[in-house]
Amino acid sequence: MIKNEKIRAAEVELTGLDGEELGIVPTEEALAMAKRLKVDLVCTSLLFSPPPCRLIGAGAAREQEQQARKREKSGKLKEIRLTPRIEEHDYETKKLQAERLLAGGGSVQLTVRIQGKEGAVAKTLLERLAQELASAGRRATGIQLSGKQAAVRLDPVEQAGS
Repeated sequence: MIKNEKIRAAEVELTGLDGEELGIVPTEEALAMAKRLKVDLVCTSLLFSPPPCRLIGAGAAREQEQQARKREKSGKLKEIRLTPRIEEHDYETKKLQAERLLAGGGSVQLTVRIQGKEGAVAKTLLERLAQELASAGRRATGIQLSGKQAAVRLDPVEQAGS
């Protein structure tokens, strides 16, 4: 987010505090107006010429910046480990944990540790879990069997209202 004196354009397309269009204004004039009103001049996009800028209260600009950072962070990947011989109660607990993480906007890596010939059991377990979590998350990868573990990654399903 580019603010105040860091805006290098000669003129900007200015929007006022209440969302009213003020037209194309020289940058110095827009900065003077911002200082006079004790607000920040914030550039909303660098893709246009002249760049669109808004007059925003100092606290509001900071709050928008923090919300943008929160949105960036929410895409974390968490690993949930299971065993092929998991009991039903533990399975349900792990499933609920995965649902919560997916609902919160994070991705989930489901990993099953295997020994010997447990590969087929691990694969069926991951298939079942991915199928039951289909409403909360979609597969980002197929089931990968490698050495001593089997894994699948689920990404959150995009909500219609988001």
